Amino acid sequence: MLGGAASPAGSRPTTAPDSSPNCLPMNTRLGEFEIVGLIGEGGFGIVYLAYDHSLERKVALKEYMPTSLASRTRDMQVSVRSERHRETFEVGLRSFVNEARLLAKFDNPALVKVYRFWEDRGSAYMAMPFYDGVTLRDALKQRTGVPDEGWIRRILVPLMDALEIMHSESCFHRDIAPDNILLLKDERPVLLDFGAARRVIGDMTQVLTVILKPGFAPVEQYAEMPGLKQGAWTDIYALAAVVYYIITGRTPPASVGRLMNDTYQPLATLAAGSFDPVFLAGLDRCLAVKADDRPQSIAEMREVLGFGAAPAVSPPAESSPVSPAGVMAQDDAPRMRSSLTIAASASKTEVKPTQARTQGPLADETTPTPVAKARRGFVGPVLGVAAVALAAVGYFALKGSDDAPKPAVVPEVAKVQEPVKDAPREVPVQTAPAPVPVTPAPATVSWSQALQALHDSGRREVTLSGVKSSLVVGKDALSFALKSEQAGYVYLLLLDKTDGKLSLIYPNALDLDNRIAAGGALRLPRERWSFTADAPAGEWDVLAIVADNKRDFAGLGLVPHDGIASAPLKEVEQALGRLGPGSLAGAPVCPKGEARCAADFGARHFTVTEVAPPAQKR
Repeated sequence: MLGGAASPAGSRPTTAPDSSPNCLPMNTRLGEFEIVGLIGEGGFGIVYLAYDHSLERKVALKEYMPTSLASRTRDMQVSVRSERHRETFEVGLRSFVNEARLLAKFDNPALVKVYRFWEDRGSAYMAMPFYDGVTLRDALKQRTGVPDEGWIRRILVPLMDALEIMHSESCFHRDIAPDNILLLKDERPVLLDFGAARRVIGDMTQVLTVILKPGFAPVEQYAEMPGLKQGAWTDIYALAAVVYYIITGRTPPASVGRLMNDTYQPLATLAAGSFDPVFLAGLDRCLAVKADDRPQSIAEMREVLGFGAAPAVSPPAESSPVSPAGVMAQDDAPRMRSSLTIAASASKTEVKPTQARTQGPLADETTPTPVAKARRGFVGPVLGVAAVALAAVGYFALKGSDDAPKPAVVPEVAKVQEPVKDAPREVPVQTAPAPVPVTPAPATVSWSQALQALHDSGRREVTLSGVKSSLVVGKDALSFALKSEQAGYVYLLLLDKTDGKLSLIYPNALDLDNRIAAGGALRLPRERWSFTADAPAGEWDVLAIVADNKRDFAGLGLVPHDGIASAPLKEVEQALGRLGPGSLAGAPVCPKGEARCAADFGARHFTVTEVAPPAQKR
């Protein structure tokens, strides 16, 4: 993190550390970590590929190394070049350590984790996961056309959640841009490059300067002046600018220039007809030049974007100091109560990314199929999906890329380099039909009301058989057969009443082919996966939908994670209130080139009871 960014998807270090006089040599041991490669080197730090001999995994190892202030000695120590730079070096070092300490407290899938941090050899180090992904900027270059609103929301919502957690600790990112957002294989976004030490050093010495990205940096970042205080609204501007870039293909005009001559073109005009007008108007408000005119918190940002409320954010739990001898291990995400398992084999075989393209609600058609370790016991031909290489922060912001946006160097508040404008991306007008005509909805629509609406409005014949309505915890899995008189696409929603979470369990990351032929039958689950009852015992509501065309459930707030998409029921019911009860069946996704398409569907619902094993009964 801190001056780092992501390595490209599938990239591997190509430079040995020995090739740079500032880098530690290959095979250098730092406690349990052995340096095996170089990921990136920049003016403020070095990121190595290292092997953790204790936990037998690859990690990214970040070293504090401001090359304008310090150099490597023969005994591999980091030494300040001149005593007049010592204070600046020490302040940067403290900032590096303090940021690592703060990030180690966070546990959010959209924030880079810090496993461990320590001081040694006259410098400081932090160990982080080794991610395998591609920056948002590069992902957009690989796409054809403008992503739809559902795709944008799936990227935006996790980032907003992560920022809200940071802001609760008065920690602000202040460098959000498309090249500082990494998309993993399952399209989960990860926020990179906080750069705190870089900013501190830039503020203390005239040798270094504050680095900003015009178009993404709000005006208050150009100088510390009365009335231009930075805060949550600073990150909100930058995040909205990223969405502006996704939709239009170019950055907004530089904020400092907008003070004199505002040439900003509102998204409510540029993208009218292609996106929800509330969403576009909210983004325009987030991009207001004056900080006071923007949302002042992520909660307010959700409101103006039409996303509804989110659960209250609790500050990260206090953690004990991390010493050189200890490793801070963190789970990837809060545990789901029931297990979506990768069935069949228990062998620890590495999963290779499939060449198939993702379809349906989990990702866009142009996205590689995600391969993820699902917590709900996803069982498929292999167990060990986590063998996909997890990768490091560092390369782009440290080293830069020919295609990356060139940051403007701003000595204090002097001249601002205007960004090179990207070619505008044409925003097509899409006229997708409404899911189901419904009467005006109340503030929220309950799960039971939405179920009734689907049964009343569905017009396709769907029958279920062999429903296993009682499952023994830890032993039995969801099981039934589905038959449809018409061809279509099958979707399976499961509400776990114990934890109050709604999940789209089929299609999923391991089984994207959800087509069914006319008169055909599907036995669910299929051989690639299963959905097993897990403690504590409770009750499931299962909804099976067969639709004429593919459906998108992003409007319900379902967010992909670990192979399936899910959301708290309360949030889903709020979305149903905004969109109408019929939206529980998702929104039809028309084939490319078709403005309108058939939107009929059929739905069937049943309840499954999880019971404790006989030995646990009293």
